[in-house]
Amino acid sequence: MSDLLKPRRSTETGAVITDIGRQYLRLMMVPDIGPIRLHRLLKQFGSLDAVHSASQAELQAVASVGSKTARSIFENRGSDTVDREVARAADCGVRVVCREDASYPPQLLQMADPPPCLYVRGTLEPTDAVGISIVGTRRCSHYGVEQAHRFAALLARAGFTVVSGLARGVDSHAHRGALAAGGRTIAVLGNGLATVYPPEHAALADEIADRGAILSELPIDTGPDRKNFPVRNRIIAGLTLGVIVIEAGKNSGALITARCASEYNREVFALPGRVDDPANTAGTNRLIRDGGAKLITCLEDVLDELGDVGRIMQPDEAPADTPPGAEDHARADATDAAVPKLNETERAILDAITSGHDHPDSISAHTHLDITRVTATLTGLQLKGAVKGLPGGRFAPHRR
Repeated sequence: MSDLLKPRRSTETGAVITDIGRQYLRLMMVPDIGPIRLHRLLKQFGSLDAVHSASQAELQAVASVGSKTARSIFENRGSDTVDREVARAADCGVRVVCREDASYPPQLLQMADPPPCLYVRGTLEPTDAVGISIVGTRRCSHYGVEQAHRFAALLARAGFTVVSGLARGVDSHAHRGALAAGGRTIAVLGNGLATVYPPEHAALADEIADRGAILSELPIDTGPDRKNFPVRNRIIAGLTLGVIVIEAGKNSGALITARCASEYNREVFALPGRVDDPANTAGTNRLIRDGGAKLITCLEDVLDELGDVGRIMQPDEAPADTPPGAEDHARADATDAAVPKLNETERAILDAITSGHDHPDSISAHTHLDITRVTATLTGLQLKGAVKGLPGGRFAPHRR
């Protein structure tokens, strides 16, 4: 990404949308303007202000824009579409976050076509960057239900955010597994957030919004449409470090998510399935056979492929031969010490927080550590009780 197109990270004040968000949304409300065309407009004119002040002829000269779209952009400047959309979002308890807002997921900016705006119901946290997607067929077997729930719960307990699409089958059971384990989960919808699809998942959507977020890049009143679901799958892949495919037929939409993850240099995992159930397993087994996914059977298989992040997120387990009374001594030592058992990276990040760098972006700049490693380490530090999260995605040392 060029410096010109890097986000400026605007300050958010709790409003439904920021001023810069309104500029993005005005373009996104124009028919036929998607992430790619918006990228070309920004590259051509250098800024949103320049796009909004360009003549119709100048707009038409941009590759793939054409006269019809240029006229729509020009005529939309004086309309009240953005005001009406923002008011509708407010009525639905939804915020609109643009790519320059501080709460916009930074991992999405690694995509070639990141959503310029996201509609958000619930909260986004910096630690959501340490996430894993779980996807699969809508008509899953009992085994698929069990494994979606199992892997989601294991990942949530380890501190990962579980991401899926709220669809029937594997998706819904992944969300439920994460919630049952007390973890965070994010649902990405292929329709606007004024409605929940499928409708029988309305109560589940409420739980997800309370403990995570529901996202869409589509205008608030957009209804479910088959063509939108493959497009939303790229967001499911882009939000996370990797994708787990649990039961997918040869034409399953879950395979689109897996392909996107591969294109974005995310990990792709697949659970092997029964060879006599091709409707549910032909896609996953083929992914494994062709080297498109790593075979997994347990949480450790996932962690092993995530390098430093996997090591940071490894659940702490007491040795089986711990002597009697050792746990009491360890607890006392942990209470006396400022922070128990911190590695070099954890100590550097805690020192940064103590010195006033309380946001992941600031911590990353101060420590020269990659933002994904910072967010993973912050999650580990929270699990160890060394730091605590604050409103606005900030962190503070946890005083014992």
